Amino acid sequence: MRILGITIPEDKRLEIGLTAIFGIGRSQAKNILDKAKVDWGIKSKDLSTEKENEIRKLIEKIKVEGDLKREIAGNIKRLKDIKCYRGVRHLRSLPSRGQRTKTNSRTRRGNTRKTMGTGRRAIDKK
Repeated sequence: MRILGITIPEDKRLEIGLTAIFGIGRSQAKNILDKAKVDWGIKSKDLSTEKENEIRKLIEKIKVEGDLKREIAGNIKRLKDIKCYRGVRHLRSLPSRGQRTKTNSRTRRGNTRKTMGTGRRAIDKK
């Protein structure tokens, strides 16, 4: 089953398989399946073409994949352009939601090899 160019895994339950689409999580997938009157536990290979088309129509109404990514990128660009605090944090590649940076955020800052250490030296015992 393909929706918006994304292949939905056939061996997984439909509730989980729909999360392969960017912008659809577990709760959104459950809502879509409820509206289409499809059981969550059914697998996509067991789905009838009528139900498949119904699910496809419901997903096309939601902003997902490329449109959603463009909107997110536009929102971040707007924050950078107006130079607000969150925008500056994005510009500097630092966490923008209040996390500490002294000890954590190694992946965000990009220095995965450097570690702080304890500051102690090994004392020679004679």
